[in-house]
Amino acid sequence: MAIGRSRRADVCSRGGAFGALLVLVLALGMRAQEAKGAGTSSTAEPPPTVNPAPATAEAPTRSTDDSPAISPSTAPKAAKPETDAATPSPPPAPAQTKPTLADFAWLAGRWQGAWGPRIAQQVWMPPKGGVMLGTFQLVENGTTLVIELFTLVEKPGGISLYFRHFTPALAPWETSTPTVLNLAGSTPRAIEFDNPVDGEPKRAIIRRIEADTYVSRSEIVPDKGDTQIIEITYHRQKEAAPSKTKR
Repeated sequence: MAIGRSRRADVCSRGGAFGALLVLVLALGMRAQEAKGAGTSSTAEPPPTVNPAPATAEAPTRSTDDSPAISPSTAPKAAKPETDAATPSPPPAPAQTKPTLADFAWLAGRWQGAWGPRIAQQVWMPPKGGVMLGTFQLVENGTTLVIELFTLVEKPGGISLYFRHFTPALAPWETSTPTVLNLAGSTPRAIEFDNPVDGEPKRAIIRRIEADTYVSRSEIVPDKGDTQIIEITYHRQKEAAPSKTKR
């Protein structure tokens, strides 16, 4: 910026030679400042050009806190939830054990029941040597009508019931081999035998009612005629105490 002519004349009239020198210094200083300003404006470099980011570049992701920016390509992926361990299969059902004579040991003892006007008595021995031995006696009006001998026999293939009938003189009723029924099923409350040959009887069932009571059921299926059902309820008989003999 230059000093005007009126201001230069005023400075020279007041200061003489010193004033003229001062004017010269001021003029040179102003010119230097003008030259410096002109040079600066003419040689200024344009601002650098910023190239835009490629269209395919992904913008970095920055969290709201002061942590460094994370690029999506380098960001850790969420861990996959662990799959549950394979559900263990249920344990196999325990194998069913084969019935043994020990399952029928509760029958041991003396039993008595009624079949109409007749008195039926059964005696079962405890299991021994693979056999349970028993007898049956049917009495009417003080007369023995029939005696039956039966056995429960335990074999590798299962348990079978054998029986034969006799007169009081032990003359056999059956002229053939003994009747055989095979064990068809058993539970703590029931025992069932089946005749694979004929229907006399076709089925024999022992159903336990309580500790000292059971029902014996026989199903007779003849070749001709109707099926006959015989049921006798037996009660355990207490053993008589031995009598004391006087010496």
